[in-house]
Amino acid sequence: MATLTSLVLVSMVVVSIRLLVMQTVQRRRERENRQINERLKTLISAYKTLGGSFTGELVVDPTHLGDLRRRLAAGEPLTQEPDPGLVLASPLDHPALERRRRTRDAVEAALSDVMLLGTEDQVRLAAEAAADMVAGRKVGTARLVVSLRDFIRKALDLEPIPQGLAIPDQGPLRPSAGGGGKGGDKGGGRGGGGAGGEGGAGAGGVGMGGASVHADPDDVDGSQRG
Repeated sequence: MATLTSLVLVSMVVVSIRLLVMQTVQRRRERENRQINERLKTLISAYKTLGGSFTGELVVDPTHLGDLRRRLAAGEPLTQEPDPGLVLASPLDHPALERRRRTRDAVEAALSDVMLLGTEDQVRLAAEAAADMVAGRKVGTARLVVSLRDFIRKALDLEPIPQGLAIPDQGPLRPSAGGGGKGGDKGGGRGGGGAGGEGGAGAGGVGMGGASVHADPDDVDGSQRG
């Protein structure tokens, strides 16, 4: 009886330890999977924002509303786009200028996400793009988009892009015609959603490619950004 009791106790202790180890490993894997899914979701949203177009203007105009006011006061043209029959209360209300500001705000938010969750190379490219924007230089996003595309496909175990396939340069996603008001597309936030569809890996579609839009102080109260 003593031997049997000892065997039962030892078996219970061994089984308990095994269950505890299995639960610990399972929780760790679940936490890692959540982190990976969140990272992929954010980077896919940034990819759609930074590389959502193949035609038109493929660079980001970093001009703020305060800069436009100074140019307007100096008599410089604010846009070269034709506007036949377009009556505006102010040249600053031109739809082209509004689209550029909304695109800039979305790209700024996407660059911030990439600097937070991207690889070393992606962080470096995003930092260079952000520095160009701060300096007032137009920013191209094609190199960063290629890095994001290759990383996402590898993380999802997709086949690599065929060698020799000439993919055109990609630029920032253009805002929809009926999107939000001044100061950025405030209707756009990070999307959740299923693993399928255009988001993939849990990324849902949103107004400006999934990136949150930072309001521009110049667009709100006319003050110059520091």
